[in-house]
Amino acid sequence: MKAIYDQGAFAPCPAPFNLAAHVLAKANENADKIALSVLSRDSSDDWTYGRLKQAVLGVGTGLLQRGYQPGDILLMRLGNTVEFPIAYLGAIAVGMVPVPTSAMLTAPEVAKMITQLSPRAVLRDPAVACPDLADLACEEVSTAELDAMHGLPAAAFHMGDPERPAYLVYTSGTSGQPRAVMHAHRAIWARQMMHQGWYGLTHKDRLLHAGAFNWTFTLGTGLMDPWSVGATALIPAADVAIEALPDLLAQHEATLFAAAPGVYRKILQHHNTLDLPALRHGLAAGEKLSEAIRTHWAEATGGAAIYEAYGMSECSTFISASPDHPATDGALGRPQQGRRLSLRNEDGAVNIGEDGEICIHRSDPGLMLGYFGAPEATADRFDGDWFKTGDHGVMRADGRIDYAGRGDDMMNAGGYRVSPLEVEAALHDMPGVTQIAVTDVEVKEDTRLIIGFYTAAKTIDKSKLSTCAAERLARYKQPRDWVHLDQLPTNPNGKLSRKALRALYRR
Repeated sequence: MKAIYDQGAFAPCPAPFNLAAHVLAKANENADKIALSVLSRDSSDDWTYGRLKQAVLGVGTGLLQRGYQPGDILLMRLGNTVEFPIAYLGAIAVGMVPVPTSAMLTAPEVAKMITQLSPRAVLRDPAVACPDLADLACEEVSTAELDAMHGLPAAAFHMGDPERPAYLVYTSGTSGQPRAVMHAHRAIWARQMMHQGWYGLTHKDRLLHAGAFNWTFTLGTGLMDPWSVGATALIPAADVAIEALPDLLAQHEATLFAAAPGVYRKILQHHNTLDLPALRHGLAAGEKLSEAIRTHWAEATGGAAIYEAYGMSECSTFISASPDHPATDGALGRPQQGRRLSLRNEDGAVNIGEDGEICIHRSDPGLMLGYFGAPEATADRFDGDWFKTGDHGVMRADGRIDYAGRGDDMMNAGGYRVSPLEVEAALHDMPGVTQIAVTDVEVKEDTRLIIGFYTAAKTIDKSKLSTCAAERLARYKQPRDWVHLDQLPTNPNGKLSRKALRALYRR
C-alpha cells in the first residue's frame, strides 16, 4: 500500500476574495468584543473588533493616499508592537503586498532584500535596523505616520482573484540563500483546515501566543486565525519574560496556548506545577516537540496535552495532532482533512512504513505561488505535481506520520542514514541530562562521527553516557563522543542550530 493520503479536497476558495476581508469577516457582528489584548504583568491594552477593523482600513486609506497601488510591494521593518499586524492587514486589505521581516535582521541583510524586491516603500520603525533608504531609492513610511492613519475613513476591501499575491515571507531555503516566498490571498482560506485539524478553535477561545507580533507564526496562529472565527487573541507585551507567561495564562483565562517547543521548555525550567484551570491544551510548531517536554508539561499542568503541527514557510502547517485525533507513540500527527499528501523517493510514492520525503500536492490552497524572481528554484522544489518539503517521514497505516528529520540534517554513520531526532528521543531522559542534541561531525577528511551534546548540572562521565546509549540504540546510532555545554546553541527563532553544534566540537 502506497504512502498517499487523499480523502478529498477542501472547499474551493470563493472569488472574488481578499485575505484581510476574510480575517475581519466577524468584526461587524463582534464590534464591541475584545479582539486583541496586549498583556503586561499588571495591565492590558485592549482592542475591540470595531477598533481593530477601523485601524486596519484606516491604514489602507493612508497607503492609498500616499499614491501606492494594488500590487505594490511594501517591506515591513516594524518592531514587536500592535502596529505590525495592523499595517500588515491594512496593506493586504487594499491589494498591496507586504513583506513581514524579523526585527533581528541586520541592515546589510535588509539591503539585499530591498535590492531583490524593489519595494515601493519600507514601513519602518526607527528603532529597527534598516539601510539608508535614500541610497536605495526607496520611500519610507514611519510608525508615527502609520499610527496617524488609524483614524482615516475606512478603505474598501480590494477584492479580486484569490490566486493573486497577498504577501511574501522570507525563508532560508536549502541553498542557504534566503528566498522570498510568494503567497496568494487563498492562503488564509486554507488555514481553516487547521482550526479543527490542529487547534480545535472556536469563537469562544482566548488564544495566548508567546511569540512576537513580527513573527509569521504569531501572525497566523496567534492573530489571524482567532480573528477569522471571532475569538480573542492574547499577546504578551515585549517586556514580559517567558517565566511570567503562566501567570498571564491564568489571569486572563487563556483556553489555548501556542508557542515554540523551546518556550515550553523554559517555562518548565522555572515552574514544577502550573495551575491553569481554563487551559484546554497547548499548541506547538516550529521544530520537533520532544517527548520529554510533552511529558513534563502534562505532569506540571495535571494532564494538559500539547498538540504539535508540522509545516513550513512554503505551506504553513498541514500535518498535525488535534483534540479529535491525538498523536500517540511519538507520531507527529496526520494530514489535516482536505490535504493531499505523499511520502516519496525518486521512484514515486514509497510504501506504508517506509522512509520518504514528505510532499504536498500542488493543488493545496495553502501552498505558495513560488519563489519571487526565481522560477528555476521554484521548479526544482516540485516532482511533477508534488512539492518536495525536504523533510523525511514514515506514514503508518492509519495515516499518522512519524517525523524523521530534514534531509540535510540526516546523519551519515558508516554508510547508514540516521535521524538525529531518533537518537535524541532515545536519549532524552538519560540520568542527569537536562537537554540532548546530536549531529555528525567531520573529525577528519571523509570520516564523520555522531557526537552527543548535552546540558547538565555538571559534567557526566562519558563512559556512563555511552553505556546508557548502548542500552538503547544500535551501535551505529550511538554517539562516539560527548560534549558538556552550558546551553545548546539556537538560531534567532529559538531553534536548535546543528551547524553551531559542529563548531563547538574539539577532539
